[in-house]
Amino acid sequence: MAAAAGEEVANKRVVLKRYVTGFPSEDDMEVVTATASLAVPPGSTAMVVKNLYVSCDPYMRGRMTKHERPSYVPDFVLGEVLVNFGVSRVIASGHPDFKVGDLVWGMTGWEEYTLVPKPESFFKIHHPEFPLSYYAGVLGMPGLTAWAGFFDVGKPKKGDYVFVSAASGAVGQLVGQLAKLTGCYVVGSAGSDEKVNLLKTRFGFDEAFNYKKEQDLDATLRRYFPEGIDIYFENVGGPTLEAVLSNMRNHGRIPVCGMISQYNLEQPEGVHNLFQIVAKRLRMEGFVVLDYFSEYYKFEEEMAGYLKEGKITYVEDIAEGLERAPAALIGLYSGRNVGKQLVAVARE
Repeated sequence: MAAAAGEEVANKRVVLKRYVTGFPSEDDMEVVTATASLAVPPGSTAMVVKNLYVSCDPYMRGRMTKHERPSYVPDFVLGEVLVNFGVSRVIASGHPDFKVGDLVWGMTGWEEYTLVPKPESFFKIHHPEFPLSYYAGVLGMPGLTAWAGFFDVGKPKKGDYVFVSAASGAVGQLVGQLAKLTGCYVVGSAGSDEKVNLLKTRFGFDEAFNYKKEQDLDATLRRYFPEGIDIYFENVGGPTLEAVLSNMRNHGRIPVCGMISQYNLEQPEGVHNLFQIVAKRLRMEGFVVLDYFSEYYKFEEEMAGYLKEGKITYVEDIAEGLERAPAALIGLYSGRNVGKQLVAVARE
């Protein structure tokens, strides 16, 4: 039975127990039950949402560490609910743009109900005909990341040679497909034979390889790119980046989305051939998806079109229930997920 607006209800939530150094564990988080009010404070423009899906994303690892120098996103607070992007339904609102019943996505709590003080940061869902979970993935933040990073930073041209690392993940699988739609030759790397098969059979990559089976990444890239790489979509860092730099073509572009191989190291690995950036006149540019939120609705229409036409396919890995959220997040860092990892909080 639906809870009435204004009622106090039990609210299951995932909180951070301790700050993390090295590899995180499920025990660094805890699932607790608190209470939530289903009313917005009188006179405020806040809204209360019921969370349907929450997203697990690699960047959350950085927020689990206490930083002496502020990072680009704030550290999580011990004992407080974890926050990340999610898909929700509005159940109370003091904001003129958001009505009870609206489906939205934005930065919410890893909990059943969240009070959102500033709903302006949320987006309304315009295509509820797709699975709502897509708004934690292909039609949400990861999709916008792939689209902005590949097109705005990568500046692809038809015929470009494109390499994508972590290619079966939430962002990588989309970068590869957008590259194919642009007329590029695309190779992806992933960490299992199952994922490699997915890249070639579901996502249409020209080639793919299991990096865990390759002894010499430099030789592997020479094999797949005898003429070199024009665009490397960077998701992992470390030895992969070093091998790629040796195999880039002159005037190549490297959009830097993330470096998941480095997040759990207490001492990050160095890259020893950075002079290649000078010799080959490469452009290596980091980007943060928040800078592209103003283009979200343009992206949503474009991506919805691709999905309807069958030009883009998307694979999700959904954990059922907040109790499984800590394990789902930790699994990202060992590559346990196949496709976009998210958690179903409540199914409608």
